[in-house]
Amino acid sequence: MLAKEIKIGEVKIGGNNPLVLIAGPCVIESRENCFATAERIKEICKKNDISFVFKSSYDKANRSSIDSYRGPGIGKGLEILSELKQKFKLPVLSDVHSTNEIEQAQEVLDIIQIPAFLCRQTDLVLAAGKSCKVVNIKKGQFLAPTDVLNIIKKIESTGNRNILISERGASFGYHNLVSDLRALPIMREFGYPLVYDATHSAQLPGGKGKTSGGERKFISGLARAAVAMGCDALFLEVHPEPDKALCDGPNMIDFAELERLLPVVKKIDEVINFQLKIN
Repeated sequence: MLAKEIKIGEVKIGGNNPLVLIAGPCVIESRENCFATAERIKEICKKNDISFVFKSSYDKANRSSIDSYRGPGIGKGLEILSELKQKFKLPVLSDVHSTNEIEQAQEVLDIIQIPAFLCRQTDLVLAAGKSCKVVNIKKGQFLAPTDVLNIIKKIESTGNRNILISERGASFGYHNLVSDLRALPIMREFGYPLVYDATHSAQLPGGKGKTSGGERKFISGLARAAVAMGCDALFLEVHPEPDKALCDGPNMIDFAELERLLPVVKKIDEVINFQLKIN
């Protein structure tokens, strides 16, 4: 089933369009880090003829510990994202955590992301829908794929049909996630573009006690498998030096891995799209 086409500036997700990349560091660490990362990812995407949306969070409110780095906050964070958006001519995505953030965030963000832990917060979901921006629903790791339809209906009730659905794994015991790729075709039946978050799917939530762990070695394999199942976009957290990242380093990839991965998933996507057209 082909998903509805969602337009974000010149980027088109869903429909008959090729695979799109949503990527960037987990959280804004500095203006310099964001700009360097955006510039390098844009170069890699241009080389592979893949459309690119930049993502980074101005605040990561759902942290394991009070000591965890959260980001620069909404004011400074949106200022950096606004400047980056203009300089590199890229759409930008970030998380919102409360209804009172949305009025300010919608002035800068092209995609408002509902974090997985907050995906059932009705007031937040409705406020995001009323912004008329594209809304990316991160499916909670505690939800079945069919439960996402209830979230979609909340957003649709505002008149907003610019919706993305992101799969990021399901809870599997303590401190572990598993990706059931059957979720992708199930959620695709809802008619909206499907995003696969390969990096958070490799996360080990709270696995290090005060911080989350991750299994970076599985990210590229999961990404390849998800594209083969027919997702419309890949969500990847990318950092110049993941082992030195201030947040979620164990489940981020570096530029070299991104360069190896993108040509492969592009070819897989081309094969899948060809099969859809001839069937």
